[in-house]
Amino acid sequence: MSQGEIPFKGIGKGKGRLRKSFRSVALFLTLACVLTAGTAGAAEVDRTGWPGQLRFMAGPPGGNWLALGMALSEMWTGAGLPQTTSGSGGGVSNILNAHTRRGDLGFSVTSLLGAAVKGEADFEGHAVSNAVLMANLYTQYTYFIMRKDFAVKNGVRSVDDIVARKLPMRFATLKPGTSSEFVIRALFAKGFGFDYKKTFTEWGGSVEYASYEGGADLLSDNHLDCFAFSVGKIAPVVMNIESQLDVVLLPVGQDALDRLSDAYGTTTFTIDPGIYRSVPEGAEPVKVVGDYTCLVVRRDLPDFLVYELNKAIWEHRDGLIAAVKDVRELAPAMAISGKVPTHPGSLSYWSGVR
Repeated sequence: MSQGEIPFKGIGKGKGRLRKSFRSVALFLTLACVLTAGTAGAAEVDRTGWPGQLRFMAGPPGGNWLALGMALSEMWTGAGLPQTTSGSGGGVSNILNAHTRRGDLGFSVTSLLGAAVKGEADFEGHAVSNAVLMANLYTQYTYFIMRKDFAVKNGVRSVDDIVARKLPMRFATLKPGTSSEFVIRALFAKGFGFDYKKTFTEWGGSVEYASYEGGADLLSDNHLDCFAFSVGKIAPVVMNIESQLDVVLLPVGQDALDRLSDAYGTTTFTIDPGIYRSVPEGAEPVKVVGDYTCLVVRRDLPDFLVYELNKAIWEHRDGLIAAVKDVRELAPAMAISGKVPTHPGSLSYWSGVR
């Protein structure tokens, strides 16, 4: 040591600690680079085959499907998924357009998809293979609403009684081409084995088609005996009818429900006591055809893209509920149906959600 230098005890140990610190930092940075590169590589692989834009097929103007379609499209675009455009559509056409790649995804009902894959009903001669289920979003119930005076007079307690008695009645549902009319037609065809329009007329009754409001008015004015349609679990239109006259909500026998389920993938729902005046507390639950408003999607879209589309729905569902309240029913347990073909990306996502 030269004169004037001040001794620093432990300097050798300090240099060792410093070298160790440098090595630790270097190792951390190396690992970070590897992980970042791996993540970037995985994301790049996952996006292979993704289209630059998605075409979403919603519903007719003024309906819930159009409003929800716009909300979904804006949400997916904002979530960093391919830019999504939304346009009008319909339950039957959306399935066919997904199959032929004129659109990428859109709304329908699960039973319609069940008929489509078999090439039956509205899809006669047009069986589809490239349109599959993406997710069930919310429930649809099929109501058979009968004037109480007519039901009591004829001893009718269920839809099965109408069939057993070959009852002449004035009947209405929504117009052909709607999911309501499809379900009604499918129930009588698959569940009971006949064409309802032809058979009801042969029994001395009549069949006509009306809107929700028009049918409610016809029933109230005693121009109809029974009005049937599909709508949500808690339906203002049913409450409106009950406010005007006494009615009964007719159950469907389990055998018919099971036959329709086997054919097109429907299920059995119950109208629980306490929701409607005609099914008061303490009454028996009313069994009805259960269906779902669903998303159909092209089968040939990449699995990871469909996975991410489903993920975005679940993570942004509060915003979607603000557009259409029925979306609050969405749950992992109901999102997938085992009775219709489902996209692998959807199966992968919903099976992992708790």
